[in-house]
Amino acid sequence: MISPLPDLYPASAEIFIVIMACVVLLADLFFGQKNRWLGYFLTLASLAGAFVIQYSIQEAEPSRTFNGMFISDHLAVFLKMAVYVAVAMVVMYSREYLGDKGMDRGEFYLLTLFATLGMQVMISANSFLTVYLGLELLSLSLYAMVALDRDSVRATEAAMKYFVLGALASGLLLYGMSMIYGATGTLDIYGVAVALDGKVDQRLVLQFGLVFLVAGLAFKLGVVPFHMWIPDVYHGAPTAVTLLISTAPKLAAFAMVLRLLVNGLYETWHDWQQMLTVLAVLSIGLGNLVAIAQTNLKRMLAYSAISHMGFMLLGLIAGQPDVNAALSSAGAPDTTIAGAHDALVNSYGAALFYAVTYVLMSLASFGVIVLMSRAGFEAENIDDLKGLNRRSPWFAAVMMMTMFSLAGVPFFVGFFAKFSVLSAVVSAHKVGLAIYVVLMSLIGAFYYLRVVKVIYFDAPAEEAPIRTGGDLRIMLTLNGAAIAGLGLLPQGLIHMCNEAIRQSFWH
Repeated sequence: MISPLPDLYPASAEIFIVIMACVVLLADLFFGQKNRWLGYFLTLASLAGAFVIQYSIQEAEPSRTFNGMFISDHLAVFLKMAVYVAVAMVVMYSREYLGDKGMDRGEFYLLTLFATLGMQVMISANSFLTVYLGLELLSLSLYAMVALDRDSVRATEAAMKYFVLGALASGLLLYGMSMIYGATGTLDIYGVAVALDGKVDQRLVLQFGLVFLVAGLAFKLGVVPFHMWIPDVYHGAPTAVTLLISTAPKLAAFAMVLRLLVNGLYETWHDWQQMLTVLAVLSIGLGNLVAIAQTNLKRMLAYSAISHMGFMLLGLIAGQPDVNAALSSAGAPDTTIAGAHDALVNSYGAALFYAVTYVLMSLASFGVIVLMSRAGFEAENIDDLKGLNRRSPWFAAVMMMTMFSLAGVPFFVGFFAKFSVLSAVVSAHKVGLAIYVVLMSLIGAFYYLRVVKVIYFDAPAEEAPIRTGGDLRIMLTLNGAAIAGLGLLPQGLIHMCNEAIRQSFWH
C-alpha cells in the first residue's frame, strides 16, 4: 500500500532553507574562492526569503503534516520569524569579524543555515521523533561551528566539551522519551496528552521518563545544574559563533520545552513544575553570584545567560493547579473558565516575551563585542571596554542601554520582561519565590553596572576611534533602538506573544 504524499505547504519555509543551503554549498564550491561575499549574500537572501514565505503561509487554524509529526500554528510562525531575524542579525554582525579572523568561508554560512533548519524543525515538532531530529541537526551544526577556528586550541577544547556533554544530554533526553513512550504507547505529543488524560498504568515509568526528559531540556537551556558547558563554550568559541549560540537557539529550546511539557505533559504539571522551580531557583542564584567574580566579558555574559534562562522558567512555573482544575471542572462558570484561560496565557506569554527580549539584548551585547574585535585581538575582557565612550560614543551608548536592560532598569525592555514574569509569579501566589528573585536581581545588577562604569569612567588603553562599516552601525542602531523603544512601548510585543500562546494552545 502506497502512503499518500504529505502536505508540504506548512513546511514551505523549511524546504526553502534546505534548497538554499545546497545552493550556498555549490556556490561556495565553484565561486567561493574569488567571491567571498557570495555566501554572505545568499545566506541573508535565504533568511529573508524564509521570512516572507513563513509570513505568507500562516493560517488561522493550526495545520499538521507528515503524519501529524509537524505542526504549523501561531506559535511556530511567530518564533520562526523571530529566529530568521535573529540569525540574519548574527550574520550581519559577524561579517567583518570573520574576514579579520580568516573564517569568512562557506562553511560558516552553510552550518548557519543547517542550524536554522534544526531550529525550525524543533519549533514545529509535534512528535518526539521530530523534536529529536531538529535538536540533533541544530546541535551537530553548533559543535562544528565552535571548532571552526582550527588554529585555536581553546576553540577545539570548547568544541570537545560541548560535544561530549551534548551527547550525554541527548542520551538523557532520548531515554526519557523512550520511557514516556513505554508508558503511553505513542510518540505523538498530542497523543501523549490524550493518553495522560485517561488512565496510565505505568505511572512510575512515566515519572522516571519525565525526570530524564526535564534533565535533557535543562541542559539545552543551560540551567543549573546542567550549565557546565555554557561558560567554557561561550569563552572558547569564536565570538561570532558565541553570538549565534547565545541568541536564536534559545527560542528553539523554549519552543521545545513548551511543546513537550505544556502541550504534551500538562497532566503531570505537579511533577515538572516542582523540578523547574528547583532549576530556576538554582540558576538565578548561581548565575548572578558567580558572574560577579568574572573578569572575562564572555564568561560574565554566559553566567548572566544562566540566570536569565532561570528567569524565563518562572513563567512556566506560574501555570497554576487551580487554573487547571477550573478548566477541567464540569459546570464551571464561563467567567471562571475565561479567567483560567487568561491566567495561563499571561504566564506562558510572559515566558515567551522574556525569551524574545533576552535574544534581542544578547544580540546587542555580543554584537558590540564582535564589532570591537579585530585581527589578532579579541575584545572579550571587561577591561577591553575601558574608556569605550571616548573611542565610540554610540557603541558605548548601545552597550550601556543593553547592560541596563539586562539588569532590569526602567524603562528598557528588560525591565518589562522581568516585571511581566514576576507579575505572573505573584498572581500564582508564589510571593516568596518572587522576593527571592528580586533580591538576586539586585545582586546581579552589580556586574552589569560595573561594565557601564568601565565604559564611561575608566581611561582607555588606547585612544584610536573604533571604525566599522555603515551597514553594521545601522544594524547596531536598530538593535539599540529596539531595546529602548520596546521598553517605552512593550504592549505590542506582549500582545503578540500572548496571542501566539492563546491561538496555539487554547484556541
